[in-house]
Amino acid sequence: MSETQSPPVAWNPQAKAKYDEMIAKIPLFHREIAKQVVDKKAAQNAQARGAAAIEEEDIIRAFFTEVPMTFYSLMIRLFESVGFDYKPYEPKD
Repeated sequence: MSETQSPPVAWNPQAKAKYDEMIAKIPLFHREIAKQVVDKKAAQNAQARGAAAIEEEDIIRAFFTEVPMTFYSLMIRLFESVGFDYKPYEPKD
């Protein structure tokens, strides 16, 4: 691990299961890039909160900040299909 990398953050098992289900439903062409950027940002979000584990809010916030708004309606459908309560974290315009 380099000096600029933080130690890996654990995942809340229930949040991770929902996240994995959601990632599996993303179209194949976009799946890997979404996984890479959301994994990284969710860990940063958890660390910023001083949390020991990545929780649902970290994942949801990561999707909203890292995935282009072009895919907003798809994200919302996927959040709902896996049971993420995204409304408290929805960006306010």
